Amino acid sequence: MKDRILDANFPKTADGRVYHLGIRVGEVANRIVTVGSISRAERIAKMLDASPKPFSLYSERGFLTITGCYKSVPVSIVCIGMGGPNADFFIREVRECLRGDMLVIRLGSCGSLTDLPVGTLVLPASSVACTRNLDFDFASRDPWEVPYRLSKPVSADPALHITLRDALESTRPPSLKYLVVPNAVNASTDSFYSSQGRQTSFQDHNASLIDHLKATVSGLTTLEMETFWIFHLAASWRGVKQSSSAVNPPLATVPVVPASSEIPRGTSEKVEVLLPSLDEDTSSRPVIRAAAAQMVFASRSSQDFITPDQVNELEEWSGRGVLEALAKSGIAPERLHPIAGSVWAPIEPSKPLRALL
Repeated sequence: MKDRILDANFPKTADGRVYHLGIRVGEVANRIVTVGSISRAERIAKMLDASPKPFSLYSERGFLTITGCYKSVPVSIVCIGMGGPNADFFIREVRECLRGDMLVIRLGSCGSLTDLPVGTLVLPASSVACTRNLDFDFASRDPWEVPYRLSKPVSADPALHITLRDALESTRPPSLKYLVVPNAVNASTDSFYSSQGRQTSFQDHNASLIDHLKATVSGLTTLEMETFWIFHLAASWRGVKQSSSAVNPPLATVPVVPASSEIPRGTSEKVEVLLPSLDEDTSSRPVIRAAAAQMVFASRSSQDFITPDQVNELEEWSGRGVLEALAKSGIAPERLHPIAGSVWAPIEPSKPLRALL
């Protein structure tokens, strides 16, 4: 690791690679499907166009980014692993490598809190966060604090949510009978165990947590660990660069050397992503739009768990459905990342990329 980090506030290498994902400007597209499993990312990547050849980068922090085209529309597949912190790395670092709008669909697994069978596809219209209260005394039980906290809900982008629903229905193989539930509420947790009500050898004080959540949140259907954080960051971002002071001297540890040595065609050494200022017209600002599709792998009521064959069927269908939804989601040409210098720049000028107005 010979590269040096130039700014401790938002760490990048000299050629603009971000610290955790390892990508730089021109290596991620405006339309993105994010997953937690490398095998799922690779399965979806097989659906991309053969040309231009998909770009693949596996960072030393374990993030996989694959960028290519689906039906001539540039898309990226980003595997982020699990949990809110990784979702935060993903949204923030991709946003700094991208010009224009950012459309994100999360395709991941979940547990169902209702009688929905495994294999169901749930499309949450909103999500809440359920987190462990670190001020609670879990060892001796604190009479003045509650062990878990619940956030207000954050909604999916309505238009992207509807497009995703329609795309999944249109791509459903005739032989598959799995349900699609389009208007559910999800809860994203900070633990697979304690804040999802699982019982272990730890004193988590969560025996009644699921019953409490279902009684408190109307329509609550699924539990997982990422959707809320993606929805929250998408809703919070306003496309305005804030001033910050860089830390000097620069750090020297650099876990961002990519597994791929490919360099975007025509990319310069330093590219700044320009954002509008506060006094500019807000309609010209780029946006982040987010939606999610959740595959029910586990039923918390029946204790059923999905089989490998069901996973293969579900991922093949939902992966294509998500790509269709992204390809059909229009972005005005002036709100797209430039093609020049990107990894999706067409090799043959006779096959132009689609802007999708």
